[in-house]
Amino acid sequence: MTDLTQLGASAPIPATPDQAVLERAPNPHPGSLYLARFTAPEFTSICPVTGQPDFGILVLDYAPKDWIVESKSLKLFLQSFRNHGAFHEDCTIAVAKRVIAAIEPAWLRIGGYWNPRGGMPIDVFWQTGAPPAGLWLPDQGVATYRGRG
Repeated sequence: MTDLTQLGASAPIPATPDQAVLERAPNPHPGSLYLARFTAPEFTSICPVTGQPDFGILVLDYAPKDWIVESKSLKLFLQSFRNHGAFHEDCTIAVAKRVIAAIEPAWLRIGGYWNPRGGMPIDVFWQTGAPPAGLWLPDQGVATYRGRG
């Protein structure tokens, strides 16, 4: 096992995403092609211009190689955006790039489904490239905006 510092311990929400520690654990099934998904249905950040809160759903899908994301550290990392001022595009892609830096997955995609600001939702999608052949990719399960429900 790796040196996990947050799992099983008291860990406060980091003040900023840069201060958050994203931890990893060994993949329990290295060499197996599978998809891991994290869904954050209450993701929040702050508009960098107005200071108003922004709300969205993040869906992070990845195919692990040697490492998996330790979920408590991911939750704390995502919560650190609550007082972070950044546009939707920046928040979405920054989350994906931090996960990639931490675990170097075989493949990753992220969908950021943001609630309307000024009457218009902004959805942000990004992936590292074509998915590996044979990887099962379920739909991310978030409706296009019509009240998201």
